Order: sequence, then C-alpha cells, then structure tokens
Amino acid sequence: MAITPKKQARRNFMKGALAAAVLALGACTTSPAPRGPAPSEPATAPTPAPTPVAERNGVAVLVPLTGDNQAVGNSIANAAKMALLDSEVDTLRLTIYDTAGGAEAAARQALAEGNKLILGPLLSENVRAVGPIAAAADVPVIAFSNDEGVADDNVYIMGFTPTQSIARSVAFAADNGVSTFAGLIPNSLYGQRAINSLIVSVEDHDGRLAALETYERSRSALEAAIGKINARDGIDAVVIGDGGQIAKLVAPRLTHGGWKIGNELWAAERDLGQTAALRGAIYSAVPDGRFQTMSNRYRSRYGNAPYRLSSLGYDAVLLAARLSRDWESGGDFPTRLLRADDGFGGVDGIFRFEDNVAIRALEVRRVTPGGTEILDPAARAF
Repeated sequence: MAITPKKQARRNFMKGALAAAVLALGACTTSPAPRGPAPSEPATAPTPAPTPVAERNGVAVLVPLTGDNQAVGNSIANAAKMALLDSEVDTLRLTIYDTAGGAEAAARQALAEGNKLILGPLLSENVRAVGPIAAAADVPVIAFSNDEGVADDNVYIMGFTPTQSIARSVAFAADNGVSTFAGLIPNSLYGQRAINSLIVSVEDHDGRLAALETYERSRSALEAAIGKINARDGIDAVVIGDGGQIAKLVAPRLTHGGWKIGNELWAAERDLGQTAALRGAIYSAVPDGRFQTMSNRYRSRYGNAPYRLSSLGYDAVLLAARLSRDWESGGDFPTRLLRADDGFGGVDGIFRFEDNVAIRALEVRRVTPGGTEILDPAARAF
C-alpha cells in the first residue's frame, strides 16, 4: 500500500500548528566522594580521582507548561520523560522548557545550557521564532507543529498534517468508485493546507471537485456554506476539513447521500458515532493501538489520561534515543540520520522525513455507532 502524499502531493501545497519551568530528567549523576586514605597508607598519599561520568548529550523539549495550552504541553512533556525511561538510554539528558513565556527566550536558554537537539515547540508561530535561533547554533529542531509551511533546512515537522490525511482518504474513496468530490473547509491557515491537498489529491485520481466552500468560524457562515453544498447535484463525497465537533453539526445538515470524509482531527473524538449522520463516514489517521497501550501506562504513572498529541513527545524522544548510538558524547546531533530512507517507528506507527516533513503511514477508519473500525490498515514498512 502506498504512503501518501508524496512530493507530488505537496507541489501545490508549497504555493498556497524565560522558561517558566525547567524539569530535568537524568540531568546529571553525582559521582561518589573520593575515599580517604587507607589505614596502611601515609596521610599524605594522593587520593585517586573518581572515574569521570560520561557526558550526556542534551535534548531540550520546548512546550507550553503554563497558559492556555498548558494541559497539552504538560502531557507532551510527561510522555517525553516516560519515553526516555522506557528507552533505557543513559547517554541523553532531557530538559523541559516552558514556551508560554516566550518561545524565543526558551530556545536561547536551552542552547545556552548546552542542548544540541530541540524537540518542539508546538505552535507554528513559535516554530518560526525558534528556527533561526537554533539554525545559528547549528542545532536541529524537530517541531510538534502540523504546519508544513514552517519546515526549513534545520526544522523538521513531526505533527499530523491535514494534507496527508485528506490525500489518504481521497485515494481510498477513489479506489472504491468515488469520482466527484465537494469540500467544506474553514477559512484558516489549516483550512488552506486542507484545500491544497484536496485539489491535488482529486486531480491525482482523475476525479472532479464539483464544489468547494469555505466558511468563517460562525454558525451563520457555516450554515450558508452547507446550503451551497446542498444546492449542487451529483456529489459522491463531501470532505469536511474541520474537527469532530464541527463535523457533528455539519453532517446532519448535508442532504447528499454519498460519502462523508473527515481528517486526522477526528481521531481525537471518541463519540462521533453518537451522531447518526456520521456513521459510515471515513477519515485517515495514524494507527491507534500502540497509543492506547501508552495511554494506559501514562495514566498509571501520572494519574490522568494523556492528550492524543502526547505521542509526538514520546516518539520524538524514541527517535533521539535510537540515534543516540551514533551521537558522539558532547558532539553535535547527527542530523543527517534523520533522513534515513527506512524511516522510524513509534507509538504512531512508521514515519520518515521527506522535505523535512514526517510522512506517515495512515490507516483508514470508518465511524461506527460504538467507535470506529479499520477499513484499510496502515503500512508497516516503506
């Protein structure tokens, strides 16, 4: 099964997501105090120096620990710390920095404290602020943003992007006889990414985009856009390029009897099937099985359920741990290894970086009354 989208699926896309607290995990190891002279030795005998502890390579995690996004930020940070423990790698020093007080300041502090790899930040505007600072220090950034537009020479995007989810679902629908699509997508940066992917994906599968309606974030604007979609005939599938809560409002108002297609944001919603009009709708997302296992362990350790995005922190640390064997103590992070053709694995399945964006193996799910079912599994190898 092919992994989509490839570089062709982003050709139009390129045209068109101080530190207030620092948490250190394994920051240093205290050497035992030198022993005093043995009774048989002269008091003036020199004391042997303790065996030096190998220098640990610094990895900084930049997330919001306070402010509006503190819940998801702390969830990512906790998952990152858990991953380091699970990896049993003792050559990394993980330090968490709060971006709520300013991502730029957090990055400068992380670099001043000797970190040679930055994981995060979460928000695209923070990635834009951190990227140049890290580049000047020759330190790579593996960001948790889903905005492919902030990828750069030293900035890698690890978030779940709408372009890949929509392309995967459109390909599946086309393979199952759908030829005429419509799009109902918010007027936002995220929405623009989704629109670009929809246009390219439909074209790549010799389909037809019969209608494309955008809307501002208001009930009246959404209702007007739905009305325009309903006025068009011959539509086989409507792509709802918004989150699950909006989908619950949209689906009952669509009069077309064809397919309803969502995006990766729907994976965060567990009750889509309670809306009868969404039963049978499809969307594509990273595999969920390993996340559930991680989630159970996270709950046991921290006492609450993790946010779905916490897997980004977990997998980013696993990636650093895997490459740590080729990371010389005290040296620069081996950035070239991020471009490995065979990719990497983690809680969210396999992925590899193309054009500095994580290309992921996605599964296609169908909404059922009690949850979802897998229609087409994710690939297990590239």
